[in-house]
Formats: sequence, C-alpha cells, structure tokens
Amino acid sequence: MTDAPDNRAQLASPSYRLPVLDQEFLLGDSMRGLRFQIEYQKAEEALRRWGVESTVVVFGSARVRPDDGSGWYEAARRFARLCSDEGGARINHVHGRINVIATGGGPGIMEAANRGAHDAGAPSVGYNITLPLEQEPNAYSTPDLTFRFHYFAMRKMHFAMRAAALVVFPGGFGTLDEMFELLTLRQTGKIETPLPIVLYDKAFWTRTINFQSFVDAGLIAPRDLNLFAFASTPEETWQQLLAQGLKTSRE
Repeated sequence: MTDAPDNRAQLASPSYRLPVLDQEFLLGDSMRGLRFQIEYQKAEEALRRWGVESTVVVFGSARVRPDDGSGWYEAARRFARLCSDEGGARINHVHGRINVIATGGGPGIMEAANRGAHDAGAPSVGYNITLPLEQEPNAYSTPDLTFRFHYFAMRKMHFAMRAAALVVFPGGFGTLDEMFELLTLRQTGKIETPLPIVLYDKAFWTRTINFQSFVDAGLIAPRDLNLFAFASTPEETWQQLLAQGLKTSRE
C-alpha cells in the first residue's frame, strides 16, 4: 500500500485559511473597505441594543485633571450629570434613550463627562481610538458602550450620527479638529436637524480663537457665528442647549 501524497504544504498555505480567520488577509489593503464597514456595524449594533437614539457629545482635552486648578474637569462632570438627570438618558431602553453622554472614551474631560453620567446612574458612550501611545478607556463609560476604533473617520461618523448637541471644553488639536468638523457639517447643511453647540469657558475660547476675524476677512458669513454659543457654568451650558432647541422628550 502506497502512502497518500503529502498535502501539508496545501494545508499550511495562507490561501487555504478561511477568509474570516485569515488576519493577514483581513488586514490587507484590499480589505480596507470591509474593515471600515465592520467598525461601523459593531458599534451600531451595540448602540441599538441599548436603545441609544441620540447623544450629547462632549469634547475636551485628555490632559485635564481634577486638581489642576482650571475647574474644567469638575464642570464637565457636573454638566454630564445634569444632562443625564434631565435629558432622557435614564429612560428605559425599551422606549429609547435620548441625550446620552458620548465622549472619546479616554481620560481628562472625557473621563469627567462619563463620570458625571455614571454619577446619575445613566449609561454613557466612550468612542475610543487606537493611538501610537495607546489610549485606555476610562472607568466610567458603560462597558457595553465602550468602543475602540482604528479609523478616525468612522469614529467621527458615529459621533455625528446620533448627536443631538455638542459641548466643547478647552482642548488641543484633537478637540479643535472634532469641533470644526461638526461646525462644518452644520454650516454646510450636512446635518440638517438643529445641532446646539456650546463652547465652555468663554474667556478661554475668545482668547484662543478670534472668531470675528473670520467674518471680517469675508471667510465666513456673519450668521455662521450663530452656529454656537458660549457658557461658563454647567447650568448655563444646559440652559444654552435648551434655548438652542435641544429636546428632552420625543414630542
């Protein structure tokens, strides 16, 4: 009886692997579109399971600390608790949750906002991103709603898709990038529904960016300055969102 031909080379070949189990294939350039779709779908299904209909997005620096003297950390925490208490995030998920706090999931202002929602007994979302210096999720976002993205673009898409309002605390390049992204979507009508936007700590923002200079140079229309407002306390921030049309019920 002759031995069967040796097919170990065929069994070991990467081409023989099931595609869904072939990491080298899945991480290849040709699968970029599929990876993009998977990043969208995984978060989307979890958000639907929790009945998250809309979010209040909070941006701000990862470098802010509770005891740094700025007061921004505690302000973000107080605002997120107020929003979670009064906005509808604690509604039973069977009927849908609205105005759920959503952050970038990391430390600093992000941690403070997730923590405020946690204080209120409400869920909150953490949209983390893989960075060269690995970002770890803070301990306060709801575990089932704590995501990690590779693509900034897909992360931004999820931020925008359910955003009912945006609150921007002081931050660096990342905060500015995210803020101007959503301002541009509002300015260009890509977000058709009203999106209240509040910049927290007017003194910081007016010192840092001369928004009026864009108008003076003819680079934006005067009405574009009405796309956002300023506030300097958590309570004023909440009232500004309500004044700009934030809904706390489905009516």
